[in-house]
Amino acid sequence: MFRLDGKIAVITGGARGIGAETARVFREAGATVVTWDASDGADMRVDVTDQTLVAKAVVDVAAKHRRIDILVNNAGILRDAQLVKVKDGAVIGGMSEADFDAVIAVNEKGVFVCTQAVAPIMIRQGSGRILSASSVVGLYGNFGQTNYVASKAAVIGMTKVWARELGPRGITVNAVAPGFIATEMVRGMPEKILATMLERTPLRRLGEPRDVAYAYLYLASDEAAFVNGAVLSVDGGVVVGT
Repeated sequence: MFRLDGKIAVITGGARGIGAETARVFREAGATVVTWDASDGADMRVDVTDQTLVAKAVVDVAAKHRRIDILVNNAGILRDAQLVKVKDGAVIGGMSEADFDAVIAVNEKGVFVCTQAVAPIMIRQGSGRILSASSVVGLYGNFGQTNYVASKAAVIGMTKVWARELGPRGITVNAVAPGFIATEMVRGMPEKILATMLERTPLRRLGEPRDVAYAYLYLASDEAAFVNGAVLSVDGGVVVGT
């Protein structure tokens, strides 16, 4: 079960973390995987916010492999800050417009750009799987993450729309909402923050990148053929507090 033999998969943000682990799991399941990333370490260097570069990358993949069966919109960034930071009754800072725009560009616009570029190929094939990274905070919100939460909630909304628009074409569209996952970025956080994450997770551990990768594997497989417009939480039962 959950084999991807003969499938061609594109994974954005595939150079490290969840993206790299998803690429490994997909290859192990028989897929041919092409990873995209804005930094070194991926098969192709692609900025998901650049429509021209993404369109060229899609043409290159399709020319080489003749099809694209799976798109995993995994690329994402963080730029955390409070909306307005107050100390002793005075406003001393807040989230910058640049940080808001940067997160929306990668996490939201990037998903739109990549999906819009790949969808015509899947439509011509009459089949495809589009999977996108949302987050538990996209469902529940989180302190200090206005931009990130907005982008991840938008992914859920776009997933619902595209499931309706592309479903009749034989394409399923779903999202995964990870909780606290032990990526390099998370492991580098202060001990106090990590302890709070564990306290809020009933399983009392951080998730591993493979936990999310296997969720993607299921949704990409033939066994998930009737799952469309879903948001699969992979969070250990997390309760997001204030």
